[in-house]
Formats: sequence, structure tokens, C-alpha cells
Amino acid sequence: MGSIAAPVGRSATTRRVGYIVAAVVNVVMWYAINVRPGWQVVPFLTEDMSNVVGLINLSLVAGIVANLVYVAYDAGWVRPLGELLTTGIGLVALVRIVQVFPFAFDATSFDGSSLVRVVLYVAIFGAAVGVIVQFLALVRRLVDDA
Repeated sequence: MGSIAAPVGRSATTRRVGYIVAAVVNVVMWYAINVRPGWQVVPFLTEDMSNVVGLINLSLVAGIVANLVYVAYDAGWVRPLGELLTTGIGLVALVRIVQVFPFAFDATSFDGSSLVRVVLYVAIFGAAVGVIVQFLALVRRLVDDA
């Protein structure tokens, strides 16, 4: 029989508060992107942003749902599965952002485009590692619970 213990290190109350805060942050970001002020007011975003905002929204909503599920239950395989799904969706969104590259920077001495590309590639690498780590964590939990 496997363990159904919650993640070690923080109390259940502390974890739940963290999950609620994370969900609220995602709701605020969703609101800022889609309602007020909206992504259209950001001067360095182009109309091509409309081609990626759906995936960004999906990533934010997945994070909201996952964190609300963790508030109710964060033991066993639930959390690694949620982290795998949210990280995977985030990875897809990042790859699409790189493909579309909805950014335009004024010609200045500072090369904003190169910096954004580097940051996006680092984020893609980190998300890819995260997907692997969360997949292995999920498999470990499932094996331990079997």
C-alpha cells in the first residue's frame, strides 16, 4: 500500500494559502491580459499577439484549476499530474510565442528582440526540464501508491 502523505516541509494550511495566492495571481494576470488594461495597450506587442493569447489564457486557466484542486487535495499523484499538465501547456505556449514572436521594439542601441528571444529559449528549456521532472515524479508516486 502506497503513501498518501502530502508534500513534506510546509503545513497543509501554508500550502493551501500558497495555492490560493497562485490561483489569484493567475486570475489577475488573465484579467490584465484580456479585460483591463488588455494586451493591446502594451506598446511592444504587435497584433500577432492575438495568435498566441489563446494559449496564454489556457495556461493561466490550467494553473487556476490546478491550484484550486490542490487546495482540496494535494497528496499522492494529484500534484505531480497537475504540475505536469500545467508545465506542458506552458511549454506549448512558450514555443508558440517564439514561433509567432509578437514583439516589436523601437530601433535603439538596446536590442530588445534578442534579449526576449534568449529569455524565451531559457524558459522553454526550463519548462522542458520541468515536464520531465514532473513526469518522473508522477511515475514515482504511481509506483509508490501501487
